[in-house]
Amino acid sequence: MSRFKDFGSGPDLSGAEPVTFKLHGETFNCRKAVQGKLLLVLVANADDPVKSAEAMNKFFEMVLLPEDYKKFEALCADPDKIISVDTIAEIAAWLVAEYTNRPTQRPEDSPTGA
Repeated sequence: MSRFKDFGSGPDLSGAEPVTFKLHGETFNCRKAVQGKLLLVLVANADDPVKSAEAMNKFFEMVLLPEDYKKFEALCADPDKIISVDTIAEIAAWLVAEYTNRPTQRPEDSPTGA
């Protein structure tokens, strides 16, 4: 008997809610889900400042929709709208939590309302 396991084709994202955030009055739209490996790379490079910065830049490029990534990059380069590294880290942490902790479907309400 051979050793084999089919890991399927991933979650159905057709009903998944979009992931969005607002910064300096602009709304940024992200992908509904991201590759798990992207999150692993982000965590793996957390202890090296240079690799962490590279991974963070790649993370935003991969999670933001292309037109929103361009808008995000332009905002980050605007000398009149400062975005601190703490804010960047807070956004990234929130996105990671959204991509790792939320179910693919909302739980149904119980008949008793409890």
